[in-house]
Amino acid sequence: MNIDIKIIKISDNIYPKNLKQIYDPPKTLYCLGNIELLKSNKKIGMIGCRNFSDYGKNIAEKFAYELSLNGIVIVSGGARGIDSFSHKGCIMAHKGTIMVVGNGLDYVYPPENRLLERKIIENNGLIISEYPIGTKPSKYTFPARNRIISGISSGILVVEAKQKSGTSITVDFALEQGKNIYAIPGNIDSENSSGTNELIKQGAKMTTMIDDILEDYNMF
Repeated sequence: MNIDIKIIKISDNIYPKNLKQIYDPPKTLYCLGNIELLKSNKKIGMIGCRNFSDYGKNIAEKFAYELSLNGIVIVSGGARGIDSFSHKGCIMAHKGTIMVVGNGLDYVYPPENRLLERKIIENNGLIISEYPIGTKPSKYTFPARNRIISGISSGILVVEAKQKSGTSITVDFALEQGKNIYAIPGNIDSENSSGTNELIKQGAKMTTMIDDILEDYNMF
């Protein structure tokens, strides 16, 4: 994949306005691909666990596919599991998706996502990072990038998550930023659904179809 990086400063007009309003907004965004996606005011962050189930995989792809066909730009973090399947659902729909990574754009992490990243760019998508070229991924960069996923999104959809997982970091950022939280219910005997079911008990909107999200953004 050719590296043709565009640099967006916080003072630039295309820098997302809602990202400016978060605590500690990135001063610079390094972008690869279609920066026009940043202008959309209908973005949903899709997140979930790395150790996914078949249920989580299928739901992530289905919701990303259907939402993107209905004018929603899907934002996720490119991690193994639910993140990657969310991006793949958009690719299946031939729609642009935004991947926020926790490393410089010259790295691919996880390494098996090299093809996924290429397909995102080929489908008019966008890969962004706050980290300059040469920055390796670390245990510190991934939690930090989660504030960007929630920051540029209008709401967060949690597909599948355990309790006290990394997903909760993004949810906490989203709550702090006043964003809508959506959660897919799951089997009460499944550890992978314990986090989403708990979010629903705490007030997240139970989401069983895309209309549960579209109705909040006047998409009918």
